[in-house]
Amino acid sequence: MKKKTMTKPGSSLIGRAPGRTPPADGTQSQSGLTFIETIIVVAIIMIFATAVTVVLVTVMGTTKEAAAKNQIGTFDQALQLYNLQCGSFPTAEQGLAALRKKPTLEPVPEGWRGPYISGDVPKDPWGHEYKYVVPGPEGDPFGIISYGADGLEGGDGDNKDITSWH
Repeated sequence: MKKKTMTKPGSSLIGRAPGRTPPADGTQSQSGLTFIETIIVVAIIMIFATAVTVVLVTVMGTTKEAAAKNQIGTFDQALQLYNLQCGSFPTAEQGLAALRKKPTLEPVPEGWRGPYISGDVPKDPWGHEYKYVVPGPEGDPFGIISYGADGLEGGDGDNKDITSWH
C-alpha cells in the first residue's frame, strides 16, 4: 500500500527543498541564508578580493618598470639620431630637453633638425624627472636613469633604479 501525501488545496510540493516540511499554518516559508552561511560567503569574497588586489599591485609595479624601460629606449633612439645629425650628444647641461627644442647653450648644434621626440620630455612613470648623465657609465657616451618609485638612488622592488645601461 502506497502512502498518500496530503496537501492543502492550491499548494504543491514542487520546488520545495527535500526534507523540509511546510509550516503547519499553511503559509509559505521564507528560505534564505543563515547567519553562518552569510559569514562564509563574505569570507570567501574577502579572500578573493585580497588575492585580486595582490595580483593587481604586482602587475602595476611591473607595468611601471616596463614603461620606464620603454621611455628610456625611446630617449636612446632619439639621442642616436641627434648624434648623427648634430655630430655629438647633448651636454649634461642641455639635457634631454635638447631632443625637443634646439639648445641655446654652447655648444649649439648646427645640424639640429628636431624635434627628436614628440611633446615635452615626459617624467618617469612615478612622476620624477629622468636623469641624463654625460659621459655615461661603463664607457657609454651618455646614461639615462629613473630612480624608481622613491626617486632616490638605489633600492629594490619598485624603488630600484632603471638605467639605459642595464
